[in-house]
Amino acid sequence: MKKTVILEWLKIVAGLIVFSFGVHLTIYANIGLAPWDCLGMGIAAHTPFNYGISMTIMAVTILFIDILLKEKIGFGTIIDALLTGNFVQAFNYLNKFPENKNLWLGIGIMLVGFVFMALGMWIYMSAEQCCGPRDALLVGLGKRMPRIPIGIVEVILWALVLFFGYLLGGPIGIGTLISTFGAGLVMQLVYTIIRFEPRKLQHRDVFTVIRSLKE
Repeated sequence: MKKTVILEWLKIVAGLIVFSFGVHLTIYANIGLAPWDCLGMGIAAHTPFNYGISMTIMAVTILFIDILLKEKIGFGTIIDALLTGNFVQAFNYLNKFPENKNLWLGIGIMLVGFVFMALGMWIYMSAEQCCGPRDALLVGLGKRMPRIPIGIVEVILWALVLFFGYLLGGPIGIGTLISTFGAGLVMQLVYTIIRFEPRKLQHRDVFTVIRSLKE
């Protein structure tokens, strides 16, 4: 059992790397940040923290909202909260390509980024050690709107996040609008193709996993 859990942790980290690369692509597209990144940049602009740390602080804050929504908190949630923002920051730092200035190329890069984000979520969610804070929020809201496709729920959530990002002065462009409405639709398309429904996963919280390690 211990070996299985460790492999699941590695799967979570691998999924988060894929997801973070997708987020990096949406930033590199340079046509306006996705809502969560817009909010993260807005927070960074009003604090001494960089983007990675701002996203980590935001993730921890969302974690408390997830608890209020009675979503399970697992090792996947904790690992996501601590690593995702910093993975994205690392990809941003390592990217030595020149700044993109082509709108159509930027749109293409952003759409590819959405695919990587959806696949990354699928990889780490399938470990069933709970979602990351933002995805737990999405799933929690989705459970309360069971008749609405999960991709549409994400559109609603991202629109709300975008509003707060805008108030904080986060960078907004045509890519922001594409992200708000397109990311959820791409996610829905990808999950339909691979037949993945995150609301049906049987997640194990931190205490359940710890008990299994002792067996």
